[in-house]
Amino acid sequence: MKADYPAVLDACVLPPMPLADTLLRMAETPRLYLPKWSNEIMAEVTRNLTGEPWKKTPAQAKHRVDTLRAHFPEAWIEGFEPLIDLMKNDPKDRHVLAAAVSSGTKLIVTYNAKDFPASFLQPWGIERKGPSTFPIHLYELAPGIVARKLRRTGSKHRYSAGRFA
Repeated sequence: MKADYPAVLDACVLPPMPLADTLLRMAETPRLYLPKWSNEIMAEVTRNLTGEPWKKTPAQAKHRVDTLRAHFPEAWIEGFEPLIDLMKNDPKDRHVLAAAVSSGTKLIVTYNAKDFPASFLQPWGIERKGPSTFPIHLYELAPGIVARKLRRTGSKHRYSAGRFA
């Protein structure tokens, strides 16, 4: 199975390691979705990782981003900057919506519902899902694959500080 529908992962869902690991495993072969992000999203991930509550070193944060670049080279969205001023959502998150629009992505995965209200996403045909709702959606699409991937998670996070960050 190979799912080619893209989903932009907002910066808030990538620092918590158990969540990030789960979301990213769902994007590995057999792929259930295509993760998408931008350099701006990754800069925010880096700021979040080096701040409270994660307190990672800059080298650890850089290693996380480099690992994501190596494992998901097709995830990077570029050339969306001219669209930022057209977005009507919260100014600090307009780059996320612009990246989604530019890449043809129809889904943003974020905790941040207030900065991505449906009324600002609908004109672009984009939906927002929370990071707990998104895996449920994936499970509904492919319950066996999701169950197998979740069984493999647990003791060691693939994208964590130990092996990859």
